[in-house]
Amino acid sequence: MNTEKNNLYAAPLDGDWVTSSYSTTNGDACVRLMKIDGGVALDDSKSPHREPLRYTTAELDAFIRAAKAGEFDHLVEG
Repeated sequence: MNTEKNNLYAAPLDGDWVTSSYSTTNGDACVRLMKIDGGVALDDSKSPHREPLRYTTAELDAFIRAAKAGEFDHLVEG
């Protein structure tokens, strides 16, 4: 793992989790994000025993741009 990623995984999770307004109200589809030093942490609220994944700001930006462009639409039923 490179230094940038090591730094992300060393960053404390001491902020507030943000849950999408598109998550279900009963909590069975909650992906949460938290701003951390150097990027964001991504968490599945249904699996609190798992360590959140961490992404650089550039990685999250690339993902969001691709999602907005519809690159992942074929992966979701609906």
